[in-house]
Amino acid sequence: MTASLTGVRLLLVEDEAIVAMMIEAMLTDLGCVVVDVAATLSRGLALVDSTAGALDAAVLDINLGGEKVYPVAERLAAGGVPFVFSTGYGLAGISPDFADVPALAKPYTPYALEQALLSVLGAAPSRTQ
Repeated sequence: MTASLTGVRLLLVEDEAIVAMMIEAMLTDLGCVVVDVAATLSRGLALVDSTAGALDAAVLDINLGGEKVYPVAERLAAGGVPFVFSTGYGLAGISPDFADVPALAKPYTPYALEQALLSVLGAAPSRTQ
């Protein structure tokens, strides 16, 4: 059975509105359900708390208006929610604490996004809704 992202519930944390819309469209086209979008660190943290148990994964922009997204990543990891990073600043600046987390350098293709998400989700077979 081919791995699929159909029905995967995601949180998107991205501070650039246009980029967030593009990523959200890619995720939707891949069959994901974008539960919510956060543009700030504080909103991202609040959404992780308010969506506990309702997320399968997350896509996190590393730099949110000058603040690093790492507190959101730590909270997701503590809750067992896998995530991938998205960055426009190059992959070399990612914290060594998250060296094992897949990171996508912007701009990236829907295929790259799909493969990164499948890797953190364990390439599970197609989900049913």
